[in-house]
Amino acid sequence: MTSPRTVIVLAAGRGSRFGAGVHKLAQPFGDSSVLAATIANALASRLHVVVVTTERFSAIARDSVAARDVVILGEVGAGDAGATGMGVSIAAGVDASPDASGWLVLPGDMPLVQPTTLQAVARGLDEHPVVFAQHRGRRGHPVGFAAELYSELAALAGDEGARRLVARYPAFGIELGDPGVLLDIDTPGDLDAVRRDLHATQAAAAGSLRR
Repeated sequence: MTSPRTVIVLAAGRGSRFGAGVHKLAQPFGDSSVLAATIANALASRLHVVVVTTERFSAIARDSVAARDVVILGEVGAGDAGATGMGVSIAAGVDASPDASGWLVLPGDMPLVQPTTLQAVARGLDEHPVVFAQHRGRRGHPVGFAAELYSELAALAGDEGARRLVARYPAFGIELGDPGVLLDIDTPGDLDAVRRDLHATQAAAAGSLRR
């Protein structure tokens, strides 16, 4: 029996561009952390969610999803370099949900991607093998892959991710009014900008409720 489409939250990267100290995924964001907020939005889409992460973030992941849906990889840079990277993370997420009817790849440092965006990309897989979210013509995340690409996704390795698949198959962009599809967090400045967007969104929502 085919299972629902699965959101693979990627949370196994080193995050070296953010600098020393607290990892970007553990940084406070709203009432939780960057990673927890990303997972919460994924769960709110009512799609199946698998989190691919490392031991340091396993507690955050297991607080949100069932233990069977948390895939633990080794730390990037530890041991065999071929056993880590984005490609390995995607393959691990796909392997953990082999009966899914498609997969959406969502970086764990994108806490503003809305549940309705994930739903829209998932629906796009009804007609296209590869679908990506875009905002004002700019390509963003998540990127969705149809079930027919299982073998190629499961064979990914290294840190290249799925770029070759996106280039090889007709990729369809879904234009969405969600600027969060473009907002990932690589640096402390990025985090400040994303926090400002969150506060602005919350303030606007509060204002509309008072009217």
